[in-house]
Amino acid sequence: MPRPDRPRPSDGGAAGEVLRAVPTGEGEPAVTPWSDPRPRRPDPECRECRDCRGLALDLGSARTRVWISGQRSILDVPTASSPGDSPVGPVRRGRLVDVAGAARMLRRTLGDRVPPLDRPLVVVTVPVLSGPPHRQRVRTALDVLRPRAVVPVTAARAVALAADADLSRPLLVVDLGAQLTEVVLLVKGTVFDARRAESGLTDLSTARDPGELTDAVVTMIASMFRQARGPLCADALARGVLVAGGGALRPELISRLAGGLRGPVRTVPAPHTAAIRGAAMILHAAHTHPSTRADRRTAPRSA
Repeated sequence: MPRPDRPRPSDGGAAGEVLRAVPTGEGEPAVTPWSDPRPRRPDPECRECRDCRGLALDLGSARTRVWISGQRSILDVPTASSPGDSPVGPVRRGRLVDVAGAARMLRRTLGDRVPPLDRPLVVVTVPVLSGPPHRQRVRTALDVLRPRAVVPVTAARAVALAADADLSRPLLVVDLGAQLTEVVLLVKGTVFDARRAESGLTDLSTARDPGELTDAVVTMIASMFRQARGPLCADALARGVLVAGGGALRPELISRLAGGLRGPVRTVPAPHTAAIRGAAMILHAAHTHPSTRADRRTAPRSA
């Protein structure tokens, strides 16, 4: 079966006007186009492609990004309960604190893009240390879309997939988000250790040293070393830390981080959309998994 379209970074590794800073609750929806002018679309003769109605979702503290199967662009909107809301949105420091507000945002953003009779498969990114309560709140908010299944995936793993990283070796992923910074050690593609700091780009100002954010990352990695993760971290540092999130678009942060770690730092192409692109890849793989196809199974015949 031909692979359906999936989001890809632009040739320059950035997305032009989408990168403009827009306060939460302001601005119009933005989209990031594919770089491939000849996308491969789902096969209309393939039952799996016809039946797969899905979307990938990255519900961030400042921005929400969505990719709908078969589309050529990423929808990028402020994470706000209603248009014109204050900067305090339904997601704070990576936690969903306003389920009703998030549901309104999803209905407003996707109501005319997801047919009412569809029951989409939803792959949603979550912070590594979000915990069951956060994931349950996300599922509740997604009920507005009537999904047939919800597949949560850690943002760090989605980033690694988008970067086409070699997951056979230990990998350190740093996600510099708007209100949350995560450091995740992946071993054989699964989360082995993780740290988080409840600070991000929105906390930086001319009065605050940007080095505080990178120092926090260095401190979190050092704590992994102290907890018997030394050999794994050393291997991951030698191959280069993988950095994603909006903070990866700021050269001064990347330079400071490389200096603090005294090692190579690799930035994911179009780092602000890496998580949603990885989630879209998982969506393509997940739509054929039996656990997501309960509605489409043939009922067993009675004896």
